[in-house]
Amino acid sequence: MPQSMTGFARLEQQNALGFWSWELRSVNSRYLDLHLRLPEELRDLEMKVREILRKRLSRGKVECTLKFTRNAAEQGLNVNSERVDQVLAALQQVEMQMGPGQATNPIDILRWPGVLDTAEVDLTETKALMLEQFDLTIDQLIEMRHREGSALSEQVQGRLEKIDAIVTEVKGLLPSILEHQRNHLKHKFEELHLELDADRLEQEMVLLAQKADVAEELDRLNVHTQEIRRILQQSEPVGRRLDFMMQELNREANTLSSKSIVTDTTQAAVELKVIIEQMREQIQNIE
Repeated sequence: MPQSMTGFARLEQQNALGFWSWELRSVNSRYLDLHLRLPEELRDLEMKVREILRKRLSRGKVECTLKFTRNAAEQGLNVNSERVDQVLAALQQVEMQMGPGQATNPIDILRWPGVLDTAEVDLTETKALMLEQFDLTIDQLIEMRHREGSALSEQVQGRLEKIDAIVTEVKGLLPSILEHQRNHLKHKFEELHLELDADRLEQEMVLLAQKADVAEELDRLNVHTQEIRRILQQSEPVGRRLDFMMQELNREANTLSSKSIVTDTTQAAVELKVIIEQMREQIQNIE
């Protein structure tokens, strides 16, 4: 069963160090397009995360976000006294040049880069837990993409049935179309008061039959719909193959339209094009 490229997944977890969450969003794309947002202190996980995503997904624009909040007890903030002295000295120098101003707010000093040092904490075990949970998040994403893919497959199958019905109807009309054209030619001869030449009439009908012969196109449409059904049963990524099959269906519909000599086949060709375009839009979301 095909898999959609549209999906969403979010999982949360915590341990003694803090709380974190993974969030995955995916939409359709011609290729696998990865966008990762990870906290700076967990940036070393990026290569591993990309590797996991490439192994488990083939196509789609995927946005992956990891959020991590340490527990208050684990913040371990230390004031860098040397850095504070440097900042204060710089402030005094500015005041000497510009004149005394407002009193310096200690909070502003703390916000200065390098004034607060975060205590080093061993995140090895936490990172391992995060990667385990990341696998589970991808499982959830893939499960949703499978559900979406199943729904898309059913919609495509329904439109394939409509195509088969149109092909069957046109095939059934072909003999009556040719008979109608024969009578139409005879009527034209009579209107023009021309002597009806049986041989000439047969020649005209042969030419007309050759021009209006769409049996081959109708047979190919049947072959293509059967091939699409076979592709939809496969578990591997099939989006590109299905997209190619839409081009083949559209080619036959265009030929049917160009060979049309009555409104019935013209309308059938138009309806085929509408159905094929609807399927093509759905298939754009299949991996």
